[in-house]
Amino acid sequence: MSLLLGLFTTGIALTGPVRLALMLPLCLAIAVVYKTTRCEDLRQVPMAALGLWITIVIGMCAVGLGLWLLFMLMI
Repeated sequence: MSLLLGLFTTGIALTGPVRLALMLPLCLAIAVVYKTTRCEDLRQVPMAALGLWITIVIGMCAVGLGLWLLFMLMI
Protein backbone atom coordinates (compact mmCIF):
# COMPACT_ATOMS: atom_id res chain seq x y z
CA MET A 1 0.00 0.00 0.00
CA SER A 2 2.81 2.45 0.81
CA LEU A 3 4.44 1.79 -2.58
CA LEU A 4 1.25 2.81 -4.35
CA LEU A 5 0.93 5.88 -2.14
CA GLY A 6 4.53 6.81 -2.94
CA LEU A 7 3.71 6.98 -6.65
CA PHE A 8 1.27 9.82 -6.03
CA THR A 9 3.09 11.72 -3.29
CA THR A 10 6.71 11.64 -4.49
CA GLY A 11 7.64 13.55 -7.65
CA ILE A 12 9.76 11.99 -10.36
CA ALA A 13 12.62 14.05 -11.79
CA LEU A 14 12.23 14.34 -15.55
CA THR A 15 14.80 15.83 -17.92
CA GLY A 16 14.04 17.78 -21.09
CA PRO A 17 14.12 14.90 -23.60
CA VAL A 18 11.97 12.72 -21.33
CA ARG A 19 9.36 15.48 -21.10
CA LEU A 20 9.24 15.70 -24.88
CA ALA A 21 8.97 11.93 -25.15
CA LEU A 22 6.01 11.93 -22.73
CA MET A 23 4.30 14.70 -24.74
CA LEU A 24 4.30 12.65 -27.96
CA PRO A 25 1.79 9.91 -26.98
CA LEU A 26 -0.45 12.48 -25.28
CA CYS A 27 -0.60 14.57 -28.47
CA LEU A 28 -1.19 11.43 -30.55
CA ALA A 29 -4.12 10.39 -28.36
CA ILE A 30 -5.66 13.87 -28.65
CA ALA A 31 -5.21 13.84 -32.44
CA VAL A 32 -6.77 10.38 -32.86
CA VAL A 33 -9.78 11.18 -30.69
CA TYR A 34 -10.37 14.54 -32.41
CA LYS A 35 -10.06 13.14 -35.92
CA THR A 36 -12.24 10.14 -35.06
CA THR A 37 -15.06 12.50 -34.14
CA ARG A 38 -14.54 14.71 -37.22
CA CYS A 39 -13.89 12.29 -40.11
CA GLU A 40 -16.91 10.75 -41.81
CA ASP A 41 -14.93 7.85 -43.30
CA LEU A 42 -12.85 5.84 -40.81
CA ARG A 43 -10.24 5.06 -43.47
CA GLN A 44 -9.24 8.74 -43.39
CA VAL A 45 -8.56 8.78 -39.65
CA PRO A 46 -4.95 7.45 -39.55
CA MET A 47 -3.52 9.94 -42.07
CA ALA A 48 -5.61 12.82 -40.74
CA ALA A 49 -4.56 12.03 -37.15
CA LEU A 50 -0.92 11.78 -38.18
CA GLY A 51 -1.06 15.19 -39.83
CA LEU A 52 -2.77 16.73 -36.82
CA TRP A 53 -0.30 15.04 -34.47
CA ILE A 54 2.66 16.53 -36.33
CA THR A 55 0.97 19.94 -36.31
CA ILE A 56 0.31 19.78 -32.57
CA VAL A 57 3.87 18.67 -31.74
CA ILE A 58 5.46 21.35 -33.93
CA GLY A 59 3.10 23.97 -32.49
CA MET A 60 3.86 22.97 -28.91
CA CYS A 61 7.61 23.06 -29.59
CA ALA A 62 7.26 26.49 -31.24
CA VAL A 63 5.32 27.85 -28.27
CA GLY A 64 7.88 26.40 -25.87
CA LEU A 65 10.76 27.89 -27.83
CA GLY A 66 9.02 31.25 -27.97
CA LEU A 67 8.42 31.29 -24.23
CA TRP A 68 12.01 30.23 -23.58
CA LEU A 69 13.30 33.07 -25.79
CA LEU A 70 11.05 35.53 -23.98
CA PHE A 71 12.36 34.25 -20.66
CA MET A 72 15.95 34.66 -21.84
CA LEU A 73 15.26 38.22 -22.95
CA MET A 74 13.82 39.11 -19.55
CA ILE A 75 16.85 37.85 -17.59
